[in-house]
Amino acid sequence: MTPFANQLIHAADTLADACDAMHFAAPISHVYNPLRYAREAHAEYLRRYAAGRKRVIFLGMNPGPFGMVQTGVPFGEIAAVRDWMGIHGGVVKPEHETPKRPIEGFACARSEVSGRRLWGLFAQRFGTADAFFTQHFVANYCPLAFFEEARNATPDKLPAAEQAPLLAACDAHLRTMADVLEPEWLIGVGAWAESRARTALAGLPVRFGRVLHPSPASPAANRGWAEAATKQLREQGVWPD
Repeated sequence: MTPFANQLIHAADTLADACDAMHFAAPISHVYNPLRYAREAHAEYLRRYAAGRKRVIFLGMNPGPFGMVQTGVPFGEIAAVRDWMGIHGGVVKPEHETPKRPIEGFACARSEVSGRRLWGLFAQRFGTADAFFTQHFVANYCPLAFFEEARNATPDKLPAAEQAPLLAACDAHLRTMADVLEPEWLIGVGAWAESRARTALAGLPVRFGRVLHPSPASPAANRGWAEAATKQLREQGVWPD
């Protein structure tokens, strides 16, 4: 294991511990921490693909119910994680599970559309996972998934008193990641992730940018997300023409 991956695995464990100590009130009914129950898969992702410095880090908001929640990998569309990245398992059931959003790991039959779009663009442009990860990495700002029974909730909608300790822990983790990987660019996948990165990494020699979030809830993303994101990255100078 490289020192880079070792430091990031330790940082992820520290973040998981901090998040496990937090409490979230109704209407949140369940909180999933894939850094805990999918630790093995997440650590494999870090060992394989965070083994050196990166030019660009793409930063998402938090896990999706059929992506990182199931696989432990950010935007973790199962086919992309299993077939493109070569990560196959290491996911167990969390202690408290809502039957309306069960953890099925790599047996989950649902597709994470955001992840399919994101990793699909990277696979199309770079071919292999190794080629993409040579200069790029993908992370989530917040590791927790929040549910109101079956309904997905996002961390930006939490009450301020619950957000404060969560954001502090996530800021510290992102700063550690930036210290280890020394990115030139931090690209928020969506406006909120970019805003949090600018706050967490203020004062560091990092350039910030943003791409449209690939969520199917976004009408703009449904009109050709890969083309729109590529155009944004070229215009910002992240990717060459």
